[in-house]
Amino acid sequence: MIAVILLLSVAASLFLFLRPAAGHTAEIYVDGVLYRRVDLGKLTAPERIEVRTERGVNVLLAEPGRIRVESADCPDKVCVEAGWLEDSAAPIVCLPHRVVIKLTGGTSLDAEAG
Repeated sequence: MIAVILLLSVAASLFLFLRPAAGHTAEIYVDGVLYRRVDLGKLTAPERIEVRTERGVNVLLAEPGRIRVESADCPDKVCVEAGWLEDSAAPIVCLPHRVVIKLTGGTSLDAEAG
């Protein structure tokens, strides 16, 4: 009986942590103006998005349930080092290019923690 409960707990944990974030939409802003929306829940394959502004270029990589800055020609690369954005807890920001990427919909870690 204990083995069954343990197995069900492990299966539920894997389901919660490995599934794509349902309902997440990535919103990409340049200078505070919406540049593009990407429904991450509907992606079936990785998608590269080039955000080209007068200040420089950011190349984003969107996958089901997550998005990141793959490369940028800004001097500090903080946006690249931010890694994957998978919840709405904090956005990715490229200050030199004035690009902000945030997730809407789905749940944030704060909401799940209760």
